Amino acid sequence: MSGSFSVYGISTGLLEPGDDIIGRVISSLKNTDAQNIRDGDVLLFAESPLSTTEGRNVRLADVTPSKRAEELGKQYHMDPRIAQVVIGESDKIVGGIPGYLLAGKWNLILPNAGVDESNAPDGWVTRLPENPEKDARRLRDEILARTGKDCAVIIIDSRTHCMRLGVTGVAIGCAGILPITDERGKADLYGNLLQVTRRAIADSLASTAELLMGESSEGVPVVLVRGYPYVRSEDGHIETIAPEEDLFLSLGK
Repeated sequence: MSGSFSVYGISTGLLEPGDDIIGRVISSLKNTDAQNIRDGDVLLFAESPLSTTEGRNVRLADVTPSKRAEELGKQYHMDPRIAQVVIGESDKIVGGIPGYLLAGKWNLILPNAGVDESNAPDGWVTRLPENPEKDARRLRDEILARTGKDCAVIIIDSRTHCMRLGVTGVAIGCAGILPITDERGKADLYGNLLQVTRRAIADSLASTAELLMGESSEGVPVVLVRGYPYVRSEDGHIETIAPEEDLFLSLGK
């Protein structure tokens, strides 16, 4: 795989519940060097602004903590109202550190189940999209219907990694792109056959997009990648592995 590709940040302005995010992307692109959407482009959407347009923000003043939320809030030094929202978004609470609960969701372990105070109005929190895979397909279909262009869509979030400081981008939903390519059986530079390697293409593109999106006041909720030679797929989805197969989770046993 060779060649170069281009990355464009799309500043849509502040997005609010009910906003037409695709319409804002199309109009905002005119102010970038990309100009418009083309066949083969990849559009990456940050989850918080997308969730906002879908009405997934929660006002903490409207939240009544349960006894369980009060206990978790006291144990982990966090607002029990946020703990309550996290409980509602989680399949299971498995632990925590001061300020955060560690929650099981979508066969993943997520800090606060993705519930976030950043990029939300004061006194509100944002939940993850209810179904990122469905959202990715919907956005891709909307783009095709409104522009006639066949592109790929990736919904992204930022995550920490085991024993590493800082966050990087990660894909939580995709459409039109194979998110993971299998390198097993290919030879390396010395002729050794790769045994376990799979490349997380969607996650790598998500981290690339994060460089332009940022994590604070950049105001770039969507990034367009042009010229990257991805493998197109109509049924590609983000895959997870079972906890017993996870190398890092095995350290706690």
